Amino acid sequence: MATDNIAVPAGETADVNGGSVAAEKHQPAQDSSQHQDDQIVTAEDDIELNDTKPGETEPVDNIFSQGGKNYRTLGRWDTVFVLVTNQVGLGILSLPSCLKVLGVVPGIIAIIGLGSLSAYTAYQLLQFYRRYPHVVNVVDMCGIIGGRPLEIIAGIGLMIKVMMTCASASVTLSVSFNTLSNHAFCTVAFITIAIIACWVLCLPRTVKFVSQSGIPSTISILAAAMIVMISLGVGKPTQAPPGWDKEIQVIGNPTFREGVNACLKICYAYAGNISFVSYMAEMRNPTKDFPMALACLEVFSISIYTVVAIAIYCLAGQYTTSPALGSAPHIAAKVAYGIVLPAVFATAMAFGHTGIKYMYVVAMRWMKATHQVTDRSVKSWSTWIACVTLYWIIVWVISNAIPVFDSILAISSATTIAWFTFGLSAVFWFHLNKGSLFKDWKMILLTILNSLLIIQSLFMNAGGLWSSITELISIFESDSSKVKGAFSCGDNSSF
Repeated sequence: MATDNIAVPAGETADVNGGSVAAEKHQPAQDSSQHQDDQIVTAEDDIELNDTKPGETEPVDNIFSQGGKNYRTLGRWDTVFVLVTNQVGLGILSLPSCLKVLGVVPGIIAIIGLGSLSAYTAYQLLQFYRRYPHVVNVVDMCGIIGGRPLEIIAGIGLMIKVMMTCASASVTLSVSFNTLSNHAFCTVAFITIAIIACWVLCLPRTVKFVSQSGIPSTISILAAAMIVMISLGVGKPTQAPPGWDKEIQVIGNPTFREGVNACLKICYAYAGNISFVSYMAEMRNPTKDFPMALACLEVFSISIYTVVAIAIYCLAGQYTTSPALGSAPHIAAKVAYGIVLPAVFATAMAFGHTGIKYMYVVAMRWMKATHQVTDRSVKSWSTWIACVTLYWIIVWVISNAIPVFDSILAISSATTIAWFTFGLSAVFWFHLNKGSLFKDWKMILLTILNSLLIIQSLFMNAGGLWSSITELISIFESDSSKVKGAFSCGDNSSF
C-alpha cells in the first residue's frame, strides 16, 4: 500500500489538536502545557510509525494523554467490550423483520455482506489512524483530507448521526415502558424519563466507563433474544390467531421502498464505525490491539445477527414485528422488554459519549484549553456537564419528533450512516493510496470496491431518504396507527 510522507520542514511543526494537520511556523513554547500540545512529525517519523510491526513503536500522544488524568486507558479486552456495547444493541431488534420483507436467503446475504463491508471499512479507519495518530475522532480525519470546510460538514454529520442513534434508543425505551406499563403514561413522558436516565449515565468522562457496561449489555440483549425464541418455540406470536399457519418466504417480493428500508435497517445494525476512531484515541496501543478487537466484534456481531434474525423470523413467520421482542407471546414479550433495558441504555450511553466527547473537545479547543481536557478543574467539569445537558435536550426533541422505531432507524441510516460506516472510509483509502490506484490487479480491485462504496453511500442518501420519509408519513396517516405525529402521546408499543 502506498503511503504519503508528511514532510515538515525544519522550524515548522504540525498541529496535533486542530481538525487538520497543518504546518505552521514554530514559536518558542510559552509554557509547559503549550509545549505538550506540539508534536513534530517528520517524514522519517511517519515512515517509522507506519512501516514497523504493531507494537514495535510507542503510541503517539494525543490530547487525551496530556494535562491532568490520562484518558488512554483502554486495553485489548476493554476495547472488545466497548466495541460490542457500541454496535450490538438496537439494530439486532429490527433484523427479523428485514428477513420478513426480503426473504430468508436475500436477508442473510445482506446481513453477512454488509457486515463484511463494515469490517473492511473499519480496518481502513485504523490504517488512516496509523498514518495520522494525533487525531481523536473521525472529524479530525476529514479535516486532514478536506480542510476546515469538510471538517465542519463532518462535525455536523457526526452529531446528527449519534443524536439520531441516541434518539432511537430513547424511542426504544419508550416502547419498553409502554409495553411494561400497558401505556400508563403519555409517550412523551416516557421519553423524558429515558432522556434523564441517559443524561446521568453520560456524566463520567472516560470511555473506560462505557467498556465496563459491555458484559451486562451483551448478556441483556442475548437473554432477551433467547426469551423471545424459546417462547415462540412453545407458543404463538401475540398477533397470531388460534390455529394460525406459518408463512416463511425464502425469497421475498418487496416493493422498492420496502426493500430499501429493510437494507437501511441492516446498515443501522453496523453503525458503530463512527465511534471507532474516538476509541482508538483512548486506547493504550491501538495499532497493536484494535485489529484483534475489531475481529472479535465482527465475528460475534455477524454470527449473532444471523442466528437471531433466522430464528425469530422462522418461528414468528408473517407475525414478526419490529422491534422483534414484540413478536413473542404477551407475557414473554414483557419479560424480554424488561431484560433488554440495560442493553438499550448502554447503546445510548456509548453513542452519547461519542457525541458529547466531540462537543467537549471542540469547546475546549475554542477556549484554547486543550491542555486541560483531562483536568478535574471547574472549567473542564462545567464544560463537560454543559455539553451533556445540551446534547440530551436536542436528543429529546428528535425522539419526540420521530417516535417510530423503524422510521428513526431508516432515516438515520439514509442521512449519516451511509457515509460514516461506508463512504468516508473509502474516501480515506483514496487519500492514502493516491498515485498508486492502478499499479497492479489488487489495487485495481480495491479501487473498484472503494468506488462502489462511495456510490452506495450516495444511493443511500437519495433513495434511502425518500423511502424512509415516505414510510414515516404513511405511518402517521394510517388509520391503524396509534402514533399520529410528532410529540404524540399515542401508544407506540408493539401490541
